[in-house]
Amino acid sequence: MNRRTFGLVGMLAAASIALAACGGTSGTGASATPAAGGDASLSNVKNAGEIIFATEGTYKPFSFHQGGAGELTGYDVEVAKAVADKLGVKAKFEETQWDSIFAGLEAKRFDAIANQVTATPERKAKYELSTPYTVSQGVIVTKSDNTSVTSFADLKGKTTAQSLTSNWYTLAKDSGANVEPVEGWAQSVSLLKDGRVDAIVNDKLTFLDYQLTNPNSGLKIAATTKDSSDSVFAFHKGSKALDEAVNTALKDLAADGTLSKLSQKYFGADVSK
Repeated sequence: MNRRTFGLVGMLAAASIALAACGGTSGTGASATPAAGGDASLSNVKNAGEIIFATEGTYKPFSFHQGGAGELTGYDVEVAKAVADKLGVKAKFEETQWDSIFAGLEAKRFDAIANQVTATPERKAKYELSTPYTVSQGVIVTKSDNTSVTSFADLKGKTTAQSLTSNWYTLAKDSGANVEPVEGWAQSVSLLKDGRVDAIVNDKLTFLDYQLTNPNSGLKIAATTKDSSDSVFAFHKGSKALDEAVNTALKDLAADGTLSKLSQKYFGADVSK
């Protein structure tokens, strides 16, 4: 599952460079002294009193504007704010399109990405990644009274509704399903309810979000993949001090129940582990 952005730019960036050249604090920092090995990622955040996250702002329920134009909110946004609080700084958000979010991180326009970034081997090689704060699986969604589909093997010869550009399309095809192309989740649900398809293969989080606001949908999860997908915060390569501090914060937020509480708020289930 592909996931998604933050930052401060312009004069702040210019000022931080100038300060660094003069031996002062730089970027987003707390003590002017870099961590061992020249890693000033955490001290920069502390000195600035803020951590800048990139996020889309259009990716409900993870990062979106309440009512379309209200305050930026969402699961990822609230987790990021809770992490910042644990670090003793404020969270700032720079809304960025998914297609350019990693380029912005590499250009150091922000400190981290908080937008359901899936941990992959390729990303682990290019960035510092936090411990997961969201864990999900792929699921088969059917009508509640459907008893013919209880596993992915049962999709053989059945018809599913899928976006042709998603990895769920590939999973459905590999399972032997005939695919009815759709533009998104809403259209796939409509076809399923109308009986024009037998099932939908999608992300569990998508279904949980839908079910939370449509508790009498008449749909159910019929099967779940064995493999899970972990979503993490992404940092510049070499920002180990900041990564470790965020990991400690996430551990504390798991222990005090914050992650579970936020999960229940947005999904009606604990998706943090």
